[in-house]
Amino acid sequence: MPTTISVPVPKSRQKKHKASFVLKCDVKKYFDSVVHDILIGLIKNKITDENAIWLINKIIESYLTLPGKGIPLGNITSQIFANIYLNEVDKFIKHKLKIKYYIRYCDDFLILDNNKNYLEKIIFAIKTFLERKLRLCLHEKKISIKEFRQGIDFLGYVSFPHYKILRNKTKKKMFRRLKENKSLETLKSYLGVLKHCNSYKLILKLS
Repeated sequence: MPTTISVPVPKSRQKKHKASFVLKCDVKKYFDSVVHDILIGLIKNKITDENAIWLINKIIESYLTLPGKGIPLGNITSQIFANIYLNEVDKFIKHKLKIKYYIRYCDDFLILDNNKNYLEKIIFAIKTFLERKLRLCLHEKKISIKEFRQGIDFLGYVSFPHYKILRNKTKKKMFRRLKENKSLETLKSYLGVLKHCNSYKLILKLS
């Protein structure tokens, strides 16, 4: 059965604006919940070679968390399969809901808008799509809407409208590991992390 979800788009969203609210969501137990039949069906939409499908099917079916479900977290193929699966969500959010400001990394995603009420309304639409189309659930405790100026904790950084800083948890972990092992390789690794945010004082501490 095709999924049909209607979401009213406020007139204010049709005007040019700066996004000021952020909806943050997380798919609950994502890798454990991927349905094999749905994943294979999505892959078959793009790949028709029978030998390739046979091999892909063997890889997918070699791991189970529940009957017909689950892909291993660490496998390289799982990263590809994960993006194929959630590409359906990307298309729904971008083409059906017409969201302009949308960011996803694996099973975590952000939606930015200047209308907080609109963000609250689309949560139900996204939840319904995930459940009907992909048999996935949002993690209820990890759904949040915050003002962008408060800072958004995402992928190890806290992002603000004009800058971003390293997340406190990541910062503490960095200094703890460097205390245990301050090799040149470890130091270079963390300097690579710090170059993507406002980190002048932190870099001085590492020097």
